[in-house]
Amino acid sequence: MFSPRFKWNLETNRLAQALAERRNSGAEILDLTESNPTRAGFVYPADEILNALAEPRALRYDPRPQGLLTARQAVAAYYRKRGEAVDPAHICLTASTSEAYSWLFKLLADQGDNVLIPQPGYPLFDFLAALEGLELRPYELAWTQTSGWRVDFDSVRQALNERTRAIVVVTPNNPTGSFIKADELSRLNEICAAHRLALIADEVFADYALDPEASIAPALTAESEALTFVLNGLSKTLALPQMKLGWIITGGPNELRREALERLELIADTFLPVNTPVQCALPAWFELRAAIQAQILDRVRDNYVWLSDAVKDSPCRLLKVEGGWSAPLEVPRFYSEEEWTLRLLAEGVLIHPGYFFDFHREAFLVLSLLAPQSDFREAVARMLALVARH
Repeated sequence: MFSPRFKWNLETNRLAQALAERRNSGAEILDLTESNPTRAGFVYPADEILNALAEPRALRYDPRPQGLLTARQAVAAYYRKRGEAVDPAHICLTASTSEAYSWLFKLLADQGDNVLIPQPGYPLFDFLAALEGLELRPYELAWTQTSGWRVDFDSVRQALNERTRAIVVVTPNNPTGSFIKADELSRLNEICAAHRLALIADEVFADYALDPEASIAPALTAESEALTFVLNGLSKTLALPQMKLGWIITGGPNELRREALERLELIADTFLPVNTPVQCALPAWFELRAAIQAQILDRVRDNYVWLSDAVKDSPCRLLKVEGGWSAPLEVPRFYSEEEWTLRLLAEGVLIHPGYFFDFHREAFLVLSLLAPQSDFREAVARMLALVARH
C-alpha cells in the first residue's frame, strides 16, 4: 500500500546498534560525526537572535511566493559583502536547502529522469531524488597528491545520457572539502549548455574556507552561460539550522532564467513554506554573521592544523581540505571501514565510515572538525593509538 519510491531498508545496522547500546549504558562517546553547530558549544548572541523574532510585522500574514522583499534584499546584501551582485528578483526563499533541491527536481525533471551528483558526496541526495522519482548518476571526484580533488570529466561524460536534466556541484564539497575551480566550472558550463542541462551549485559551506587561497573560488551567482541555480541557507551561513531558511538564486541566459523563475514561483506559491517571523528577523540576523562564523572558523582551522600534525608520522593520510567542516582520513586497511568504526566506538570514539559518503574504495574515515578542541584531540589520540596497536 506504500509508494515504491520509499525503497530503503529500515533495519538497524551494526554500527547503529552498537551506538545505541553504548548510549543506553551511559558510556562516554567522543562524537566526531557532529555537524549540528548548536550542539557544539559555540556562544550565540541569544538576546539579539531572539529579539529579532519580536518584529511586529511577523503578526501579519502577507504571503509572497518568492519570499518577502525585505528578506530577499537581506540575502542580496549578504552577497554584496562577498563581492557578488545578486538581484533580489532572482532569489526564491525556501524552508531549507533540502527543500530547494526538492523544488528544483520538480522544476527540471520527470519521473525516471536523472541528475548527476559528485562522488564522494553527502548521502542526502539519495533520499531527495528517490522521493521525486529520479535516478542519481554519480560522477567522480578524483584525488591526486599534486592536484587534490578534481572533477573527473571522463566520468561526467560516461554518466550523461538522454534523460539527464542537471549536474549538481557542491562547493566546497562535503566531505572532501574541495572547492570547484574556475577551469572545472568552465567545462561544466560548456557541457550544460551543449546538452541543455541545468547546473545546481550548493554553496552552503562557502564561507568556511580553511585556506585563504581556496576562498578565491568562482562566483557562481554570476554565471550566464548555462541555467544555474545557487543554493545556500542559514544552516551553515549563520549556523542556525533550527531557523529553517534557505534560498535559490537563479542565473543563466536571460530567457531561460525568466522561464525558470516563473515556474519556481508557481511551485513556491503551491507550498508557501517560509515562516514570516524568520523572514522579518533575517536582516538583523545577518548583522551577527561575522561573530558567529569567526568562532566556527577558528575551531575548524585549529582542529585541522592539529590533525595534520598529529597524523604526519602515522600510517594515516589526511587528504587536503580547502573548506567546510569535515576532513577525510585514509587509514590502513587492517579492517573494513565498518570494523574500524566499531572498534573505535568501543574506544569511545564515534566516526563516520567512508562508505557513508560513497568513497569509491576503502579505507576512509570522515572526521567532523566542528567538535570542541579537547574532545577532538582526545578522539584522534585514541584513534592513532588503535592504529599503533595493530
